[in-house]
Amino acid sequence: MLRVAIDGPGGTGKSTIAKEIAARFGLEYIDTGAMYRSMGLKALRTGVSPADEEAVSEMLKDTTLDFRDNHMYLDGEDVGGLIRTNEISMAASDISKLPCVRAKADELSKYLASTRDVVMEGRDITTVVIPDAEVKIFMTASPEIRAERRYKQLLEAGKPADYDQILEEIQKRDYQDSHRELNPLRQAEDAEFLDTSDLNMEEVVQKVSSIITEKTGAVPAES
Repeated sequence: MLRVAIDGPGGTGKSTIAKEIAARFGLEYIDTGAMYRSMGLKALRTGVSPADEEAVSEMLKDTTLDFRDNHMYLDGEDVGGLIRTNEISMAASDISKLPCVRAKADELSKYLASTRDVVMEGRDITTVVIPDAEVKIFMTASPEIRAERRYKQLLEAGKPADYDQILEEIQKRDYQDSHRELNPLRQAEDAEFLDTSDLNMEEVVQKVSSIITEKTGAVPAES
């Protein structure tokens, strides 16, 4: 099997890179962050506090998550276009601290990684979900660079954006993700470190592709 695990803080381009790597190497892309975002979305929709473990646990009893053809489904609804807002990002960061939430996401993630060749990205993929992955990468970038990228993305999409607010939210989420008690964001000892601050997407894809080829012998389809 070929399993590529990518961890790192939000806004480093993990999703974009993982999708491209999946396409080039014939892997299935699994966005674990979308699972947490989906559960955060449901909490907001139902008026449940993302920090209330008892209420969230009860909510999850009637919650189904599925990943099909690179689409995230929440209770049978494709929510891929609804979970990329700053509000959902913060809800995801809050709700991901809860053991019941991480257990639900980990169960689905581990099952998917055990049944197919995948590229999976998130916060604890290399350390918890697939610690025996054939390729492990820790991808990062400075908070300022990540805030600038997000700011430009929102403007290009015709959405309102405030750079200072985005930077503050990124720094807050970084702190939350790296200081939570359960499975905090950290670099696995055997993961390759990759700083994307000064790299464009194609340069990052080339570096990740080279790491995969070096470690497994696999080559991109077009090669």
